[in-house]
Order: sequence, then structure tokens, then C-alpha cells
Amino acid sequence: MANKKRPDETGKTGPGDHDEPEFRDDDLERRRRQLEASLATRRPDGSVSREGAKSSGVAGYGQALKLSSEFIAGIAVGVGLGWVIDRMAGTSPWGLIIFLLLGFGAGVLNVLRSAGVVADAGPRVPKKGPEGPDNT
Repeated sequence: MANKKRPDETGKTGPGDHDEPEFRDDDLERRRRQLEASLATRRPDGSVSREGAKSSGVAGYGQALKLSSEFIAGIAVGVGLGWVIDRMAGTSPWGLIIFLLLGFGAGVLNVLRSAGVVADAGPRVPKKGPEGPDNT
């Protein structure tokens, strides 16, 4: 009195009880190639990449290493300059403390510049036009 659509003890349904069509491997392979072609036309560079997530992870580690080394370098230069000034001027520990803080600030500024949050320092060119100061 068991229902024919329910699985038996082995977890399989009986023969011929499938309502959904069976897919063959060649049909699935054809559909996969069709999907890849469709996705390739939608990508701006037209490339098909299966290692995109892996390469972006490696790029993320590279960016993190670059930012951390810039930060540490700013602090190290500040400590080095402060120590040299303390040795030459005999103002221990004030030169070290001041230049440590300056190095910390320089390290933060370098990280922000490298990340693109803060624009690089340079001369600013005034805009010309209706809102510019050269409008006469």
C-alpha cells in the first residue's frame, strides 16, 4: 500500500515514476557553453574567467601589503628622524615623541593617498567659465 511516488528503502523512486525529463550530459554541456557565450558578450572585456575570484583575492592581498608597508614606513622614518635629532640635540625623548606622531600622520596620509581617498598634493588650477573667477 505504499505510494509509488515515494522513495523506497534505498532512497530511489521506482522505475518510470519520474515526472521531470532526464537531462543528458551532452545537453547540459551544450547549455553550459551557450551560457558562457552569452555571459562573454555581456562582459566589457569579453573574457571568460573562472579564476576571477581567486585573482581578485590575490590582488586584495597585494593591496593590503602595499598599504601596510606604506604605513609602517612612515612611522619608521618618523622614529628614525626623531632618534637622530634626540642624539644630536640631546633633547631625549621629545624629538622621538614628536617625530613618531608626525610619522604616524604621514603614514595615514600615504595610505589614504594610495587608496584614492585623498587627492595628491599639487597646484590647483582655477576653473574658467561662468562660475570661475576669470569671468569678466
